[in-house]
Amino acid sequence: MGPVRAAPKTARTAPQQDRSRATRRRLLEAAVACLAEYGWAGSTVAVVAERAGVSRGAAQHHFPTREDLFTAAVEYVAEERSSALRALVPAGPAHRRAAVEGIVALYTGPLFRAALHLWVAASDEDQLRPRVTELEARVGRESHRIAVELLGADESVPGVRETVQGLLDMARGLGLATLLTDDARRRERVVAEWARILDGVLG
Repeated sequence: MGPVRAAPKTARTAPQQDRSRATRRRLLEAAVACLAEYGWAGSTVAVVAERAGVSRGAAQHHFPTREDLFTAAVEYVAEERSSALRALVPAGPAHRRAAVEGIVALYTGPLFRAALHLWVAASDEDQLRPRVTELEARVGRESHRIAVELLGADESVPGVRETVQGLLDMARGLGLATLLTDDARRRERVVAEWARILDGVLG
């Protein structure tokens, strides 16, 4: 009987890599949930690790610093929500009302609440501020690009780019209002009016 050969390295490491990715995902989702519920001050690495069901050491293996963890978490969920928005809302002029509703939902959900806490923390944390500023710039560009696609907007027409940006600014404003009170009826009226305005401007 010949010698027993070790399993190929890739076969051995694949399950470990899968577990590592799953742990990372749980940490990111837990970080966003904690940030939305407890704010920056209450969202320590230990609190996030406990919510994710992993040890603090495992959390720090994936994210050496608290800033690494929370900037990655908000970026992760921003990408997830953007992907969901692209997938769920058909693009084009016939679906502008649905597009406006989807964009507003993006800014009135837990992601926005978590991001807002991160912005407030970054205003006082010199180490965090440049990372959050760069992240928000990227998220803003991506949100604008998706909005243009969903609305079927032609930004070569004067005023269209500003109108699309105005929609995003309005959605952020509704997100801020939702932090204090969930005025769904007023939000529905605002969404309907913005859909009408977009049809008039975009044609």
